[in-house]
Amino acid sequence: AQENETTQTETTETYQEEEETTDPTVLEDESQIESTSFHAALKQKFIEGGAAFMSFVILCLIFGLAIAIERVIYLNLASTNSKKLIASVEDALNNGGVEAAKVCRNARGPIASIFYQGLCRYDQGVDMVEKSVVSYGSVQMGLLEKGMSWISLFIALAPMLGFLGTVIGMIDAFDKIQAAGDIQPSLVAGGIKVALITTVGGLIVAMILQVFYNYCIAKIDSIVNDMEDASVTLLDILVKYNQNR
Repeated sequence: AQENETTQTETTETYQEEEETTDPTVLEDESQIESTSFHAALKQKFIEGGAAFMSFVILCLIFGLAIAIERVIYLNLASTNSKKLIASVEDALNNGGVEAAKVCRNARGPIASIFYQGLCRYDQGVDMVEKSVVSYGSVQMGLLEKGMSWISLFIALAPMLGFLGTVIGMIDAFDKIQAAGDIQPSLVAGGIKVALITTVGGLIVAMILQVFYNYCIAKIDSIVNDMEDASVTLLDILVKYNQNR
C-alpha cells in the first residue's frame, strides 16, 4: 500500500511538472526572450559591421522596399478582368454605338485607358484607332515599368557597398599587421569580421529586393500580354461593327 501511495505521488508530481512546463505564459516569455535576443543580436551585428557602410546598406533596403511595395500595389490595381471588360464594351457598342462603348473610361487599369483612346478616334477610321492603341499602349507600358530601374539599382548597389566594406576592413586588418610587425589572430579578426558582416548585409538586401523585382517583372509581363490581346480583340470588334452597320 505504501508503494502504491508513493507511485501515485510520483505520477502526480510528474503531471504537475508537465503542466508547469507547458504553461502558456512560460512559452510566451520564452518567445519574447528569443525575439529580444534576435533583435539584440541583429543590432550588435549592425554595430560590428560599421555604422558607415551598414547605414548605406540599410538605406538601400528601405528605399528599395518602398519603391517595390508601391510597384506591387500599383500593378495589382492595374490588373483587371480583360474578358469582362471586352464583353461589356462589345455589348455597349452593339446596343448604343461608340459613345456608349466609351463607358470603359470609368473602369480602372491600362486596358480600359487604351480602349477609351481607341474609341475616341473611331471617327477617323480603324487604321487611326490601331495607331492610337499602339501608341497609347507604349505609354501605359512605360507607366507599368516606372521605378523598376531604381529597384535594379539598389539590387546592384547593396552588394557593392558590402564588398567595399569588405575591402576597407581587409585594408584595416593589414594596416594593423604592418603596425604590429607580427601576424596575430587578435589583430586580424576585427577587420575580417567587419568585412564579412558588411558583405553578408549587402547580399541579404540584394536577395530581398530581387524577389520583389522578379515579382514585378512577372506581373508587368502578364499585364502587357493582356493589353496586346485585348487591343487585337478591340480592333476585331470595331471591324465587325463597321461591317454590320
